[in-house]
Amino acid sequence: MSHSVTITRTTTSTTSTSYIVLNTGYLKTFPGLLKLFELLIGAAIVGIFSYYFNRTGTSNEIFMFLMATTFLIGTFCLLLACLTSLSTGGIISKTIYELIYHSVAAILLLIASVLLVIELNDRHFRYGKQYETYMAAGIMGLVNAVLYFISAFLAHRSYRGI
Repeated sequence: MSHSVTITRTTTSTTSTSYIVLNTGYLKTFPGLLKLFELLIGAAIVGIFSYYFNRTGTSNEIFMFLMATTFLIGTFCLLLACLTSLSTGGIISKTIYELIYHSVAAILLLIASVLLVIELNDRHFRYGKQYETYMAAGIMGLVNAVLYFISAFLAHRSYRGI
């Protein structure tokens, strides 16, 4: 019994130039779009709190500001890693890291947003002109929490290989 085998050699050469390849195709995927929207909404929340925050802020305002900033930075790092590497988007989604990260982000942003909205409804007279702006930030936090829950669900499916 005989069979033929084909051997192919590939020669690559390396150069000393360094460049960054942008994986823009990642932004066309559903997880990529989710991360982009989470980043944009988080930036809007942080922008609102950065502009209107004063030294006499309540603990709920500080907690919301802290959570929004924390997950803005984390999501930026994840999105940047997926955009600057051709393989990161496919690899990191199969690890437990994304599931844990998105789950924690969803839960903490949900808690922070609900606490802020409840405080705004209880003490709306304290906020004056900033009431509507902080309420918008609280609602954006709730929307962002939903997006993180969707990302956690997708990460769970990807981690389980479904």
